Amino acid sequence: MTSVKTILIHPIISEKSVRDKEDSKYAFKVSLDSNKSEIKKVIEDKFKTKVTKVNIIKVPSKNRKLGKYFGKTSQWKKAIVTLEKGQTIKELDNI
Repeated sequence: MTSVKTILIHPIISEKSVRDKEDSKYAFKVSLDSNKSEIKKVIEDKFKTKVTKVNIIKVPSKNRKLGKYFGKTSQWKKAIVTLEKGQTIKELDNI
């Protein structure tokens, strides 16, 4: 198993993710080689909460153009973590 720093990259702060905090759902950018059970264990250990469900979304790369140059954005993975009813992640509630 890889370490916490390599599995959880950072939380995703958007309008939708802030709205989902009311339902005890939090979104994180995670490494491409992590799976649901690793993510669940890391969230429970780091934030001392009980995770009920983990959904994973692979975000594909997109074509981009900057001036005359073409390139691609990198592919990444998003995890939406649902906590037990009434539990929150205090470090992320202040945002």
